[in-house]
Amino acid sequence: MGMLVPVFAWFVVGGVAWPTGNHVQDGDMLDELDPCSSYISLNEEWRNTEFVINSSYGTPACDRDMGGEWYRFVGLAGDVMPTFCVEPTHCGTHAPIWLNGSHPGLSDGVVEVPACAAFRENCCMWEARVAVKMCPGAFYVYRLPRPSVCFQTYCGHYHRPCSLGAPCRGDSCPVQGRSCHCLSGMQLAEDGSTCMDINECENGIGNCADICINMHGSFRCECEHGRVLAMDGRTCVDTGRCERNNGGCSHVCTTTGEDVHCECPPGLVLAKDNHTCQVPVHCSPNAIEVAVPKEQAKGLDLFLANVSCKGISNGSHINANFGIRSCGTTLQVMEDKIIASNVLTGIPKQGPGSNGDMIIRTNRLVIKIFCEFPRHGTVSLAFEPKSGNPVATLQGHSQGKFPIGLIFYHGGDGGQPVTAEEMPLLIKLHQTLHFGVEPLARLDGLESLVENCYATPRQSDLEPAKYFLIRNGCLVDHTVKRLPSSNVLSKHYAVQVFKFLGKETTQVFVHCEVLLCRAGDGSSRCVQGCVRRVRRSALALVPPLHSTVLSGGPIVLRDE
Repeated sequence: MGMLVPVFAWFVVGGVAWPTGNHVQDGDMLDELDPCSSYISLNEEWRNTEFVINSSYGTPACDRDMGGEWYRFVGLAGDVMPTFCVEPTHCGTHAPIWLNGSHPGLSDGVVEVPACAAFRENCCMWEARVAVKMCPGAFYVYRLPRPSVCFQTYCGHYHRPCSLGAPCRGDSCPVQGRSCHCLSGMQLAEDGSTCMDINECENGIGNCADICINMHGSFRCECEHGRVLAMDGRTCVDTGRCERNNGGCSHVCTTTGEDVHCECPPGLVLAKDNHTCQVPVHCSPNAIEVAVPKEQAKGLDLFLANVSCKGISNGSHINANFGIRSCGTTLQVMEDKIIASNVLTGIPKQGPGSNGDMIIRTNRLVIKIFCEFPRHGTVSLAFEPKSGNPVATLQGHSQGKFPIGLIFYHGGDGGQPVTAEEMPLLIKLHQTLHFGVEPLARLDGLESLVENCYATPRQSDLEPAKYFLIRNGCLVDHTVKRLPSSNVLSKHYAVQVFKFLGKETTQVFVHCEVLLCRAGDGSSRCVQGCVRRVRRSALALVPPLHSTVLSGGPIVLRDE
């Protein structure tokens, strides 16, 4: 059998050389090998766009061993290369590589598509071209050149299954008698059953004045240095350098030639917009951590709503660490989110000889803190001093996760939870698997409903091959049993273990869609419980406060 010989051309972008494969027609390859039948599979989990590394988790990967061969994304890596900007630290590396264009059709043959590596705030810091071909069977193969800069890796992404049973109009029904449609910003793939991202920047929908960045299901516009986005989010206007409106900077504005740069005082960090300075903040299910720079506190003592909780200085910051149920923190239930909130109040220090003065001549400082838990877990903090206070208005952003999880157990009632060290869970066919949904922190005034639970042969909850255990709140597998639980938020179940027919893998993953509702609301979806043969739009008069998909696994099937 002949070998595929890669051909490279070198070009330089931003002072860095990166090889790229030339445009190759099928007939140019030795022995006329069809890349649809002679490719290398990429199945590493860390290649998926959902895989994120940080300073304490994961080692950055690098595709230094790529040699211009043809590759296909399979398994946990995904199905296709993403055609939208992938944020740095995703795909298991510092600079993930994504496809800056659309995939070809079956009749297009081999097509060259631009590729970009995202780093820091630049979605396309390095560029190359990747040869792509659609194969019979509705999958894609890619000829991937070796990047000369680490750390860079090629990303994989899962196709999103189209929605069935929804109203079908016009072109959204390509298959007779089947209602299959995609969300806004997505289009139906040639396989007729999955949805792919639309590149708005490629077909002109973006219509950005300077720079168009394609995102998953949407897009965003950016401006060149010295210009900022106008209110329409598409056109750009000059900032007038630092002399006009401080160059758009919230704090310090500097210039280098024609470029405008924003800088922050010590202890603050620059936001993603490169113009706004933020207070460092971190939110987790069990604690909220706020770090106020000492310079911004202006010598004030900082107290939380419960004055027994006081900020502690570490020399550079005043740190306040508290739980979502301590130090006066309140949990507020709203229509679309659940908010844990507290207030940091700055009061002038009482020095020797003050004797409890009745008056002060320094304004108090008020910092309102909010940890929001909507569907995507956005956490925000607003820094709002009172009128006359010289401290600038600040804000900070972080990421949080709602404190509820999917747990596996050893045995039935009273069984011990399966620890992370015991995963993957080894179990035999016909044995019983015990699992449940548990709150990870105390949450009052809420109740839950496990609306859907299903198993997949792969890790992604978007995997088309799904076997439902619970659907619309109803137990649909005859072996599933509901077990007693200790509170209204906990839900425990048992099911007889099975494997997927015709699948080589012996792994099974469990995913549960959990709804949280306000306790005592008689018209909520949680109160309705099991509902059969009813349109989804009529399942509840009041929507849930929070909906999330919890995943667990893998469960590895042992030989008998």
